[in-house]
Amino acid sequence: MDAMLIVDMQVGLRNGAPKHDLSGVIERINTLAASVRAQSGKVIFIQHCGGKGDDFEPQTSGWQLLPELPRDPADIVVRKDLNDPFAGTDLQDRLREIAPDRVLITGWATDLCVDATVRSAVSHHHHVVVVADGHTLHDRPHLNAVSVIRHHHWVWSELITRKSIKLASTNDLLG
Repeated sequence: MDAMLIVDMQVGLRNGAPKHDLSGVIERINTLAASVRAQSGKVIFIQHCGGKGDDFEPQTSGWQLLPELPRDPADIVVRKDLNDPFAGTDLQDRLREIAPDRVLITGWATDLCVDATVRSAVSHHHHVVVVADGHTLHDRPHLNAVSVIRHHHWVWSELITRKSIKLASTNDLLG
């Protein structure tokens, strides 16, 4: 059974520069989440809680989860205030209770909260699968979004882990 983490896919991410292939990422997250639920897996939404005036300030419209991502009553929401959703939250306790075979990771932003999630999941000794076409960001001042994604895919595939880490496309995971 899988646990699927959907990191920071909140209304506030629509602010600022356009996110790379956002509609495609949303569609693939929805397809994969439906499959995980159908196989008795768990979908966990990670919801960032920013500071006052931030795009993700709690109880503001930007803080809300994207309405295009349907939620099931059995889904879990874990709130965080750092890049790493394991730090200062009950995420690890939840995953320990669920005892998934794999932790699938998707969301926003590839180089910040998604990267922190991948690294922390590895350090907590989970079998990690990064959904290669299930995360996004916008161009950075020094690199375009596609280059950042390509770089992180290489870095993640080289992480040293006691379990396993792999990258897989949505189609590979559904196949």
